[in-house]
Amino acid sequence: MTSAATLQPDPAPIVACTISRDVQNFELLIDDMENELGESWGDLSFDDALVFMGQPDASTLEFVAIAVDAEDEADLSRISEIIRSAKARGIKVVLIADQLSPIALHQLLRLGADDFVPYPLPNGALHEAIERLRKPAPAVVAAAAAPEVEAVATPKFKAKGDREGVVLPVHGLAGGTGASTFAVNLAWELATISKTDAPRVCLLDLDFQYGSAATYLDLPRKEIVFEVLSDTANIDSDTFLQAMLTFNDKLHVFTAPADMLPLDIIAPEDIGRIVDMAAANFDYVIIDMPKTIVAWTEAVLTRAHVYFALMELDLRSAQNVLRLIRALKAEALPHEKLRYVLNRAPKFTDLSGKSRVKRMAESLDIAIELQLPDGSVQVTQANDHGLPLAENAAKNPLRKKIQELAKSLHDLNKGVEAGKA
Repeated sequence: MTSAATLQPDPAPIVACTISRDVQNFELLIDDMENELGESWGDLSFDDALVFMGQPDASTLEFVAIAVDAEDEADLSRISEIIRSAKARGIKVVLIADQLSPIALHQLLRLGADDFVPYPLPNGALHEAIERLRKPAPAVVAAAAAPEVEAVATPKFKAKGDREGVVLPVHGLAGGTGASTFAVNLAWELATISKTDAPRVCLLDLDFQYGSAATYLDLPRKEIVFEVLSDTANIDSDTFLQAMLTFNDKLHVFTAPADMLPLDIIAPEDIGRIVDMAAANFDYVIIDMPKTIVAWTEAVLTRAHVYFALMELDLRSAQNVLRLIRALKAEALPHEKLRYVLNRAPKFTDLSGKSRVKRMAESLDIAIELQLPDGSVQVTQANDHGLPLAENAAKNPLRKKIQELAKSLHDLNKGVEAGKA
């Protein structure tokens, strides 16, 4: 006779677990886990997960899905400990995040989470995440890529704090006005203005969301940038310099972070420390600002020697100029530091266009002190190739105009220094 015991199937081995404060808050996750794994998964609370990670049974897990929402942000230390414990056991981690702040999400991802899926779960998103986790890591590619990361140049000089750098922020008053292109090329022209006695120049990309200086110079984005931004009180000048990258051994760049971050992730006093450290170690500090006016814009404006405001010959730029001036005057901020730059200005022979420029300046009661010619398709090509215009299209009219500006700024600065001596 067949024993009744032999008719009972062995329980399916547990290959994954959900970990959450209450899994019932993530009903779609329960459904997707059942569809993907049947009965081969379990559920743990945060407290149970820490205990389970220390038991032998944890070694059978392929991955854990840690589900968190906004209420869990107060408990990030415990969740972080769960991620560390899982990684120590060689268990993959998928974050299921529901309305988690970008800062908290970034912190958990940096601890070693292997993948991230937003909640409510998009159709098929968990399946795709599991497939990615099960795909073997391309060890050969990773090994080959590692030397390239190490080969990226960083500043070689020591931070002595012996400079009084000229701070030159660049602010686009509307989308697509070419502010980042202007900032990158102005920084490069200043850095290469002399073959024998070139000034020390740095470019700070403070657009934490859409900063493109790294793209325009074909530079990677280092994780240490986020560490500097999130802990400026404990960062010294040497650490700040190590977070920079060097383009062609001449221009030093503090890139935007690797991940898109909220602009208010950093306070005015933090930005002030960064700009002050840069000014103490460089002759020129070019700052690529976000288009948005934020709490720390004042910290940059008050430290700026000249604040370049880029605009175009259109109604949106005109309206934004008025808004900006009103905002600065309302807060009693030094709006007189603004120098208006008209990009894609009319050609010399375009008398109608030049008349429009004059009427625009008069109606806004501003002086448009610099008019940049249209660099046309060569500008886009240079940016896509990760090169300044001087390296990719030296005879471009836009490049020549920026070169003239760099020379006049440098000559003016030398004159001021000579007057102090």
